[in-house]
Amino acid sequence: MRRARKRTRPVTVGPVQIGGDAPPVVQAMTKTDTRDVAATLAQIDALAEAGSKLVRVAVPDERAAAALAEIAASSPLPVVADIHFNYRLALQALQAGVAKLRLNPGNIGDPQRVRAVVQEAVARSVPIRVGVNAGSLDPVWRKKYGGVTAAALVASALSQVRILEKEGCCQIVISIKASDVPLTVQAYRMLAEKTDYPLHIGITEAGTELRGAVFSAVGLGVLLAEGIGDTLRVSLTADPVSEVRVAYDILAATGWGHFGPRVVSCPTCGRCTLDMRTVALEVERRLQGLAEPLVVAVMGCVVNGPGEARAADVGLAGGKDAALIFRSGEIIRRVPPHEMVDALLAEIEALVAARRKEQ
Repeated sequence: MRRARKRTRPVTVGPVQIGGDAPPVVQAMTKTDTRDVAATLAQIDALAEAGSKLVRVAVPDERAAAALAEIAASSPLPVVADIHFNYRLALQALQAGVAKLRLNPGNIGDPQRVRAVVQEAVARSVPIRVGVNAGSLDPVWRKKYGGVTAAALVASALSQVRILEKEGCCQIVISIKASDVPLTVQAYRMLAEKTDYPLHIGITEAGTELRGAVFSAVGLGVLLAEGIGDTLRVSLTADPVSEVRVAYDILAATGWGHFGPRVVSCPTCGRCTLDMRTVALEVERRLQGLAEPLVVAVMGCVVNGPGEARAADVGLAGGKDAALIFRSGEIIRRVPPHEMVDALLAEIEALVAARRKEQ
């Protein structure tokens, strides 16, 4: 059971609230060349369809900054501009109409330049996320705290926050990420004790699709279960749509509700007489894009199969000669194995249609 959510101050990013009484917000980052407006908007559309509520885009140069006006105007999601080093790019991004900045005042340098960016952000009511990563931690903090430690990450982040506060900015989100899961968890726990600003959580450079999903699930799962985390991104070396799907699976696993169908599938063993891996993957594939929260059981043996299938909204329990199709605990049909996926999907469509009619 997850702990009560840590109360943080609300920050608004376009129409989206982060913190306060809002549930954790899933965000993603495009992996296209931001200068390619069409490709970037196509990826943003895919991320929005997958359920992302915010999207971050890299702004490495002036051509990318120049593309932001069209991207921000056409995006179905609030756009967050990711800025490093060049304050002019931050000013261009704000003038282009982005909904949020990801900015580290420390790597902008000159206080006058930082002041110019913060004043423009405040005037436009645009929040700023301060992000500190273990891989780019300032040597000053590494030396002071004896390496890349949780205390060093927290101190660095809060020093950046104080720079923003001094310039009158109070719409702030903080992140402190590392690829090391225990270090990240420890740092966020410390940070949550020291501030009420909303926290963006993530395991940075988590890895490829499977390994990165596991590392992210462990780290973010612990934090969410402890009530820490107002917005999250899963960082994978993979299609960003996969990042969004994994993020929602993590939220569902930590008790933040169901987001679309969840397939409960048999791991198989020596009793199984069907290729349930192929069946489960086919069911998941055909359910992609469905938003309704459903539990769908795909089971392949006589031991747990019928019981799990009955406990689901819709399910099948397959056998060598026949498969049983369940709906709300009742056996609906008995079909040959080669028809079971189609029969299951037909019952799901009927259930979804009935629920929509009742709404």
